[in-house]
Amino acid sequence: MWPDLRERRREPEWMDDPSIGAEAHDAALRGLARLNRVSRSHAILWSRVARMARSANAAGRPLLVLDVATGSGDVPLAMAHRARKAGLDIHWSVCDISAHALDAARSRSVRSGFTFVGHQLDVTSHDLPATEVSICSLFLHHLDPPQVVGVLRGMRRASSLAIGIADLDRSPWGLALAWLASRALTRSPIVHTDALLSVRAGFRPDEIRRMAELAGLAGATLERAWPARWRLWWTAP
Repeated sequence: MWPDLRERRREPEWMDDPSIGAEAHDAALRGLARLNRVSRSHAILWSRVARMARSANAAGRPLLVLDVATGSGDVPLAMAHRARKAGLDIHWSVCDISAHALDAARSRSVRSGFTFVGHQLDVTSHDLPATEVSICSLFLHHLDPPQVVGVLRGMRRASSLAIGIADLDRSPWGLALAWLASRALTRSPIVHTDALLSVRAGFRPDEIRRMAELAGLAGATLERAWPARWRLWWTAP
């Protein structure tokens, strides 16, 4: 029977279990990075980040960008490659609760010739480092609504220019796509399990809009994005 997606259902994801062994964790991180690469997850926010980078560079300075809950760092790494091709100067910081994930993100960035400044912290309870633009991809569905509001408020306090969020849209199409893509692109059982749990825990655009308003992100734009995602962008007054 096809699950009822009208009500959000959040269950603990396997990837969030701190007892996962390093080998299984690395395999899952590689699988998620492959999914993000094929679905071009970075592209959902890239055009807006690039626009702000061009403005900052025209003023003679780099743009400071923080990726919140970065995981393996695949989204900022993909953006860094595009910035290099476009001749844009962006200084990247990343944060995550997992020291292992941060090590993976920094290692991948170094191999590609980039420098990511890493911060190990729990974004639901710690202050974020100051930045100009903070972005967050595929993380908010891990949280309950009060935590989402708290994270958005924290990103607002830390960001002098803008905030960009991209995440899963809870929908039958999104669930079917997650099932197919996770099995076609990785052999990790962690990814197979968590991909479906993630969609069922995702927020619909009307739900995230209410949370953004509670967080004080007045004037934020919210729109659906491919594939089965939504994008929120807020610019500081």
